[in-house]
Amino acid sequence: MTVALGLTRPLLVRTVPVADPGDLVARLPKAPPFAWIRHGEGLVGWGEAARLDVPPGPGGFAWASDRLSALFGEARIEDDLRVPGSGPVAFGSFAFDRDRPGSVLVIPRVVLAKRDGHAWLTTIGEAHLTTASAPAEPGRIRYGDGTLTAVEWERRVARAVRTIRSGRLEKAVLARDLTARADREIDVRVLLDRLARRYPDCYTFSCDGLVGSTPELLVRHTGRRIESLVLAGTTQRGLDAADDAARGAALYASRKDRYEHACAVASVREALAPLCSSLRVPDTPELLVLPNVQHLASPVTGRLSDGASVLDVVAAMHPTAAVGGTPTGTALELIREIEGMDRGRYAGPVGWIDSRGDGEWGIALRCAQVSGDSARLFAGCGIMGDSDPAAELAEAQAKFRVMQYALEG
Repeated sequence: MTVALGLTRPLLVRTVPVADPGDLVARLPKAPPFAWIRHGEGLVGWGEAARLDVPPGPGGFAWASDRLSALFGEARIEDDLRVPGSGPVAFGSFAFDRDRPGSVLVIPRVVLAKRDGHAWLTTIGEAHLTTASAPAEPGRIRYGDGTLTAVEWERRVARAVRTIRSGRLEKAVLARDLTARADREIDVRVLLDRLARRYPDCYTFSCDGLVGSTPELLVRHTGRRIESLVLAGTTQRGLDAADDAARGAALYASRKDRYEHACAVASVREALAPLCSSLRVPDTPELLVLPNVQHLASPVTGRLSDGASVLDVVAAMHPTAAVGGTPTGTALELIREIEGMDRGRYAGPVGWIDSRGDGEWGIALRCAQVSGDSARLFAGCGIMGDSDPAAELAEAQAKFRVMQYALEG
């Protein structure tokens, strides 16, 4: 199996404790970075010790889990810490549509991490910690239409509303994209630094060119304990404190948004219940206030009934109603019919898994696919029977601002 991956011998992995490295992003070299950071803690990595390009199809998650387990099982690991994220770690991101290519898992040669008062360095083979060079600013950013113009996208939203009112489904999430071109090659470290500082409550990530800062935790797996944060229902921030509070109150009172949120929570409950011996789902949502928007949010916790890894849980949960719709199968059909673009890994799972099956995965929202001097930005909105196309376009524009800030500063 390792020969098929291009490896001729087992991975030689060593994890050692280190002094607090400070700003994790500042320690990254120019090599394409991997990152998962929240409140200054998490993991960063670089180099490729092994790579799994996951084949498209319904069995992609099982294929990835089997091969990753075999790869970790053959590795020679020195790890006295044995905390979540120590030892060998694979960063991954999966295509939104299981039938599309692009899903990938990468085990970096170097991982630097800190969490809960611990800091550690994991190296594979002869890899070692290097001195980071100063990142370069991308310069002026020029934007252009993505797959659809704003007017064309509003028409797709109106079409989705008509379909929902016909009774075919209750909700569909429609995404749109925006292109960006910089004067110079885009250094992902610049984007990570800006995102981590501006959105500390979110999960700032980087994996194989997909970069962003998502507010939505799909699942955190620690031993047999799992946590998830369901987000659905959004409003923009206000112009001042009073306007902000009024918008939050209106969102909380909105029948449309509360129903959309309830559908998303039900989707997560249905996915997790068969895996868990206990599951706690709140009866009502809370408000999550971010620098650009406010969300309805429900934290979900549970305890797994068997030895499922975080990747097994991700496979059971994706796609949730929050990024697909309700019923999910019908919503995915409508998305393929009218969205008019390939989402790639936008709204797919992104995160990391260690050799014990622990890890953290989010939904790849507020993100962009970066390549050279160009980037493709993504945003999506939950469409219901009473959705207004102009309001949904404004919501998408607000969500684009996260990555526009990362590019422009």
